[in-house]
Amino acid sequence: MKKLNRVAALAALAILGLFFAGCSKEEVSEPPTADTAVVAAETTAPEAETAESPAPASVPLEVVEESAAEAEPEDRAIVLAQADTATPPRTWQYKEGQNFTRLIPTQGTVGGADKIEVAEIFMYSCPHCYDLEGFINRWAESKDPNVRLVRIPAMFNQLAVLHGQLYYTEYYLTESGKLKDQIAFRNMVFEEFHRRGNRLTSEAAIQRLFVRAGVSEDDFQRTWSSFEVNQALRVAQDLARRYGVASVPMIVVNGKYRTDAGSAGSYPKLIELIDELTVREGLR
Repeated sequence: MKKLNRVAALAALAILGLFFAGCSKEEVSEPPTADTAVVAAETTAPEAETAESPAPASVPLEVVEESAAEAEPEDRAIVLAQADTATPPRTWQYKEGQNFTRLIPTQGTVGGADKIEVAEIFMYSCPHCYDLEGFINRWAESKDPNVRLVRIPAMFNQLAVLHGQLYYTEYYLTESGKLKDQIAFRNMVFEEFHRRGNRLTSEAAIQRLFVRAGVSEDDFQRTWSSFEVNQALRVAQDLARRYGVASVPMIVVNGKYRTDAGSAGSYPKLIELIDELTVREGLR
């Protein structure tokens, strides 16, 4: 009987691991459609990448090194609203090496040192990123004001490069006021890919989606091929390399802590872990 109980427990753990697994480089492949060849012909992989937040925010799209982010001796470290600086917590729920990994050395971030940065590395084609979307959006609505959320598209293949360009076009159109509701648009992209079978494998297919969202063809074209979008793609690719991104969705806190839902145990626990890691950074 004990042996059967052990077998059942092991099976349950295996199922849980599959449920919260991410999309790895090896697992992510081009959709088996004829349009994939068009993507390869029309798109050349940029050399880097960058990030954004769910609500429009002016985040400088350049890598900010940790050395430049360190406060001067007379400056105060960032303190989160929920952190009790008089009696800082000494017991943490989540453990380094088990629930998250420390990046050594600390890597650069997208924004400046004025806030603690939470970066979500994602792909529109990843079903796990789609599952995480609602959790991360709800967290962003009530996060500490000293915390900044940015998003960095991973580019494991040619389709992912195209979708990275889609993301930064979406980002800059939101910044300019041409795209009114970025969260609704992100949901539209996920729904197109995962629910309607529209793989968005060409610039023309992506343009039609923006037009549906109220963006003119001229505004789309100007942004799609802009210097800002190309630069953002280069920064994003560089940060993905620095962070050691091998699967998505992945969370990196302030260029220092890397984690995911599998390491945390579930999507709700991942949100708890994000909050705990930002508190750690606020107390440093």
